[in-house]
Amino acid sequence: MTKKQRIGAAAALLVSLAAGLGWWWHDARPADPALVLFGDVDIREMLPAFDASGAITAVLVQEGERVRRGQLLATLDDRRTAAALAQAEGLSRAAEQTLARMRAGSRPEEIAQAEATMRAAETVWHNDAANAQRYARLVPSGGATVQQRDDALAAAAAAQQNYQAARQAWVLAVQGPRAEDIAASAGSRDAAVAAVALARRQHEDTRLLAPSDGVVENRIMEPGDMASPASPVLTIALDSPLWVRAYVPESALGRVRLGAAAEVRTDSFPDHVYHGWVGYLSPTAEFTPKSVETAELRTALVYQVRVFVCDARGELRLGMPATVRVLPAAAAAPATPPGCGPGDAAGN
Repeated sequence: MTKKQRIGAAAALLVSLAAGLGWWWHDARPADPALVLFGDVDIREMLPAFDASGAITAVLVQEGERVRRGQLLATLDDRRTAAALAQAEGLSRAAEQTLARMRAGSRPEEIAQAEATMRAAETVWHNDAANAQRYARLVPSGGATVQQRDDALAAAAAAQQNYQAARQAWVLAVQGPRAEDIAASAGSRDAAVAAVALARRQHEDTRLLAPSDGVVENRIMEPGDMASPASPVLTIALDSPLWVRAYVPESALGRVRLGAAAEVRTDSFPDHVYHGWVGYLSPTAEFTPKSVETAELRTALVYQVRVFVCDARGELRLGMPATVRVLPAAAAAPATPPGCGPGDAAGN
């Protein structure tokens, strides 16, 4: 056999081996036990709005900017609410001081003053009573008139009443305010404190804070616009939960279970596998949407399934096409980062 014939025989052998390997790859190899589905990345959006009405003074974030929970997003004109808060705080301080004064009772100086007034009134009373007795003794002898005696008796009676009034004022100063008055003052203080809390909340409502982590998609309103609780200011795409919305044919419904491990791939990052799990399976069927790629007829019924995904690198975007492999029940669950597993999707 010539050299040329030997080369031809080797080439024919290689072709035969390649054909046999191809036949085994397509026909003899085991079928993929995973269920392959096609869908799109889906996320939740929120439309934060002010809990108050007024003119917007500033929008502090731009489209595409990532925000964190509690971050200041926008502000309203707060001059009225700031003045109302200052007024409420002043009234609250006054009510607090009034209550403190009533609880402390009379000062020693006030008690001493009331006692001195009482003693002076007592002295005047005793003096007028003595004059009345003298005039009464002089009337029979003509040393005083009846009118003078009656005037002295009236003055003594008035002095006695003044003494009794001064004595009661001294008793009240010693005893201090009534319990009912203290309770009423405490109620006024509590009402003033509540008014401060309300005014402070109304003032805080002029600041729009991010309810959750996410990315700003749209600035719906701008500075100068009139805001209200019914008018969203921004559109924010949430970071979590993140899932792929796909549809499973009725014939494959038995191969999907809640909590099943899954792998997700995208055309944008074909070499990266996103680990996930089946977190939702629709209880009702629907006709196949036009955007779903399946081998079944378009009139076939399908069930929506959500495969929640762990995306620590923040690569997935809303509407991104994705391929999902739902692993069989016997397959080991993929390793997922802490805090990113089926238990975390239960409440979503």
